[in-house]
Amino acid sequence: MALKILFVGGTGQISYPCVERAVVQGHDVSVYNRSLRGEPLPAGVTSIVGDLAAPTYADLAKANYDVVCQFIAFTPDQVARDIDVFAGHCGQYIFISSASVYEKPPRHYVITEQTPAINPYWRYSQDKIACETLLKNSENLAWTIVRPSHTVRTGLPIMMGDSDVMARRMLDGEPTIVAGDGHTPWTLTRSVDFAVPFVGLFGKPAALNEIFHITSDRAHIWDDIQKTIARLLGVEARIVHVPTDTLVRYNPEWVGPLRGDKAWSAIFDNSKVKSVVGDFTCAESLDEILAEPIMHLKQRLAKNRPPRGDLDTLVDRICAAQSALG
Repeated sequence: MALKILFVGGTGQISYPCVERAVVQGHDVSVYNRSLRGEPLPAGVTSIVGDLAAPTYADLAKANYDVVCQFIAFTPDQVARDIDVFAGHCGQYIFISSASVYEKPPRHYVITEQTPAINPYWRYSQDKIACETLLKNSENLAWTIVRPSHTVRTGLPIMMGDSDVMARRMLDGEPTIVAGDGHTPWTLTRSVDFAVPFVGLFGKPAALNEIFHITSDRAHIWDDIQKTIARLLGVEARIVHVPTDTLVRYNPEWVGPLRGDKAWSAIFDNSKVKSVVGDFTCAESLDEILAEPIMHLKQRLAKNRPPRGDLDTLVDRICAAQSALG
């Protein structure tokens, strides 16, 4: 059944393939954003230009969408406004949260939706948890919370820092950093694979007032991820393993991305979402997962190769100090 869908966002890392999938499925799709991204929207999509703070944002409620997909709300005040705007004016409000909300450190090696949402290390995750709490306590709004994990399309998966800088370092034969011993399992999901079950949640009564993560069933260790990136770039990775505690002493801003996320094992049980949308498959080989990010990287580097800067200086310093230990 065709539904009337609104994407708030719609041209981002995860949301763009979801818009494409919704169109393919025959839905009537509108996208509300600032219209600053370069990729054109699929044919038939209605573009509505604006931002979350605009006074006209509240006018979106007048359309009474069947599904509203919120991809660009990151703070409780933004979700509180959405509750005011859309309560009683949409059939299903889907909030994009994050799998980084799950308990750190984890008490079990497999993550399910029953895993507590506790992250003492990362403000980003804490804000997402607060947004979820507002939705759970809301009235007259049928919500669905979706928690993507590390989902890739245009950006390369690294543990911290700027991925284009790290790729340039690989190409130049310079060392890059992996936190820990490089053997921590980490789940990568292509955005195009995420889109299939995500759109499958639209209009499903069993999805209302429920939380789902959507990820691949397969994990890879960080060393393999970085070595595959280097191989696809035609070079060999020069990985320096550095303890997480050491890295965050050098740069406290890495506490969130590392202790709050990538330093921990991330293996997910997707049985809950599959019970609602049916089985789905995700690319499992790193070559296939990384093909699109590598393509986008090469396009960016051809236009603007990032110069050496402060991040390079810091990485060089850390690698030299770690290597001096033997």
